Amino acid sequence: MYLQNKQNCRHNAGNGITFKTMKKILIITSSPRGAESTSTQLSMSIAARLEDENPGSVVTVRDLSQNPLPHLDDTLLAALFTPADIHSEAQRAAIAKSDAAIAELSEADFVVIGIPMYNFGIPSTVKAWIDHVFRAGVTFSYGSNGPIGLLGDKKIYLAIASGGIYAEGAMSAYDFTDPYLRKALGFIGLTDITTFRAEGLKMPDGDKVLQNVIDTMVV
Repeated sequence: MYLQNKQNCRHNAGNGITFKTMKKILIITSSPRGAESTSTQLSMSIAARLEDENPGSVVTVRDLSQNPLPHLDDTLLAALFTPADIHSEAQRAAIAKSDAAIAELSEADFVVIGIPMYNFGIPSTVKAWIDHVFRAGVTFSYGSNGPIGLLGDKKIYLAIASGGIYAEGAMSAYDFTDPYLRKALGFIGLTDITTFRAEGLKMPDGDKVLQNVIDTMVV
């Protein structure tokens, strides 16, 4: 994970001084192929467009392949349902990873999530990230009319890569990436979602897919 800092922009406007708010961009990648990954390349291209439109942005990258969050275990589950003031040392260490992931997500103005489709679904590292950021009383709560998401006012971009075509046609019923993420993220209040798909990568002309998406996408 790295953090790229840029200075606030300031300029004169009329008789006063105005400050341009520094935006925060969180990029979450999940492919073990690193820079060779189509979903990662698409994610970085989306983020680059956002930086162009929001000069001075702070960019944070969380690579779930190189630095995966632990899958749920007894220690973390116990920490989630135990008051913080009586956490054991192991529980404090376990929940600290969840706290850090939630803080990144809460502070971001834009979130770009890179998803390679594996066996019709998301990588297990992304599911582990979801398990860490879904916290009752922190990222969602329950009201008289049901659950309430607490993380609104963010723009989410999904960068999904797949060998076949799943957005439409006969294989759309097998797509458990975009529909699942929209429902899951919506539960914690993240409903402003745009999906860019580099699909058909293993089909004829698949080598042209990524560039075509990058050339035509509007963030």
